[in-house]
Amino acid sequence: MALGQLRVNPLRTTFTLLGIVVSVGFLVAVVAIIQGMNAYVKENIADAMIGMNTFQVRRLPISLGLFTDDEFRLLQRRPRIDESDADAVQRAIPDALAIGLTSGWPTPRGDIVWRNRTLGSVLVFGVTAGYQDVQDYRFTSGRPLSDVDVRERRNVIVVGADVAKDLFDSGNAVDQEIRLGGQRFTVIGTVAPKGRVLGQSFDAFVMIPIPAFESIYGRRQSTVVSVKMREAEQVAPGMARAQEAMRVNRQLRPSDRDNFDIGTGEAFIAFWKQLTRVLFAVVPAVVAIGILVGGIVIMNIMLMAVTERMHEIGLRKAVGATATDVRRQFLAEAVALAATGGALGVAAGWGLALLVSTLSPLPARVTPWSVVLALALGAGIGVLFGVYPAARAARLDPITAMRAET
Repeated sequence: MALGQLRVNPLRTTFTLLGIVVSVGFLVAVVAIIQGMNAYVKENIADAMIGMNTFQVRRLPISLGLFTDDEFRLLQRRPRIDESDADAVQRAIPDALAIGLTSGWPTPRGDIVWRNRTLGSVLVFGVTAGYQDVQDYRFTSGRPLSDVDVRERRNVIVVGADVAKDLFDSGNAVDQEIRLGGQRFTVIGTVAPKGRVLGQSFDAFVMIPIPAFESIYGRRQSTVVSVKMREAEQVAPGMARAQEAMRVNRQLRPSDRDNFDIGTGEAFIAFWKQLTRVLFAVVPAVVAIGILVGGIVIMNIMLMAVTERMHEIGLRKAVGATATDVRRQFLAEAVALAATGGALGVAAGWGLALLVSTLSPLPARVTPWSVVLALALGAGIGVLFGVYPAARAARLDPITAMRAET
């Protein structure tokens, strides 16, 4: 009977459900996008930026944006990471698979010139040889940078797959001479494609020995030592040894705080989740406003239905229906109305999440708990805002109700 009443006035039902459909759909879609982004960051971005079974020794922590101004000023006073730090870490962890030094933040962009062709805004990294092993770079042609290249400050360069494809006619970049920052470099290798993440290519870059990099761009504010262990279980002990080596190298007393930071990809994931919590804090407020409006509309429609159906109520009571029966009838109609809105909202939110995932680089994953929450929210709103109209219908006197209709 409750579902049948929804079909009596389809236009009224549609506008009544609109507020709940929009609110629930927004909840499902936003949660799906945030959960998808969290999983995507964990599975792709963190590993692409930092590497598998890898940790970094940094001057500044990854979660830089979450510090106060006073804390940030203290961080700015930290000494920069240099080669002596990298050497100390390497001596402390001889069983590491690879240890590399990279130029860190801020990463400059440069114009690569070959003959009369220029490729602009290419990311330029200064690295030591070990960094290429840390990042699991594979080469389609040529060779990687070597320790000799770094030690002898050779003007050699390794290019990403996009640079090789876009700059050179044949795509074969090895042994070509290019200009970067006013200096000439010989291409010695091309890195195999790593693909795109959120529409951003990880192949539009070049790498040069870090001494050559610093002669052009100067030393970066946050040079990074990256350490790759053979197994995931070795990462935590390796971090402990690296911390001890850094403290000894910097002559810190036991009471002194670390003037460096050691973190893994989990630190980046935690930083990302802290950012998404801000969005999660806003979503309930927006959804609550929409649900409140939808609930008020449902209550008004049900009150209107009680007025329109007074003769029916009086007739049902006259033939034996109790106040409880009438209350349950109208409460069921309110719950059916809200639950239908919740179900349609779930479908709309699911469809919107899939549409966003298809048409944009943003991933989306609809989680079961968000669907259950949305459906429960819809049914709960029906109960909450349907109680008063149902109680009003149950209190009607049957004779008065039948006379009001006639």
